[in-house]
Amino acid sequence: MKPWFEVRDLYLPRAPHFTLHVEHLSLERGEVLAIVGPNGCGKSTLLLALAHILKPVQGEIRLNGHLPANDLAYRRQIALVLQDALLLNTSVWNNVTLGLRFRGLPRPEVRRRAEYWLERLGIRHLAHWPATKLSGGEAQRVSLARALALEPALLLLDEPFAALDAPTRERLYTDLQAIWRETQTTTLLVTHDLEEARRLGTRLGIMLAGRIVQMGAPEEVLARAAGEQVGAYLKHSHPKRAFNP
Repeated sequence: MKPWFEVRDLYLPRAPHFTLHVEHLSLERGEVLAIVGPNGCGKSTLLLALAHILKPVQGEIRLNGHLPANDLAYRRQIALVLQDALLLNTSVWNNVTLGLRFRGLPRPEVRRRAEYWLERLGIRHLAHWPATKLSGGEAQRVSLARALALEPALLLLDEPFAALDAPTRERLYTDLQAIWRETQTTTLLVTHDLEEARRLGTRLGIMLAGRIVQMGAPEEVLARAAGEQVGAYLKHSHPKRAFNP
């Protein structure tokens, strides 16, 4: 059986001394894969490449076993949430419905999806509020509602909790985990926070210097590092925990 999402031999030079090279990456439907690594290792570059915002010089990306017919067909099946919410200077409602309207969905369907996700993420009372007046946590909830309303085949999350305070981050963790259980949305999350990756990912990947160097169930990866470099990274990220290479 073929994976729901699969990447093979993705190659993207970004600087004289840095290249993203992902030999193989796959996700099953409903899986949450958390990629963790230090700043500058290529996590965001990976997501931008998977979102077709950056164009790899080679590589193959398949959804449900098929190569997308074109960029537009592929982009219509994914949604990307960045660390900065990047909301438009208009109402929360207009931000959440933007992608739905752009895709030409009927008005009743746009309303149904927007109302559902505003309610589900606890921001329905902000529907007519200016998006630029929101707190960081509220803005990120709007960004997530906008993405989830698209009902994407693949949700890409680029450090969406990094700028939030601890209580806000914890509430979003809880809500997002419940949403994943309910919707089975296939998700790729990148983060520099090892504990966040462990908590949210059904599978954990370690990225160093543009390559995914280890992948597995979170506790398996944390129990046995694949080599000295991974062990050193894990120890630096979680100094109170012992890691065995």
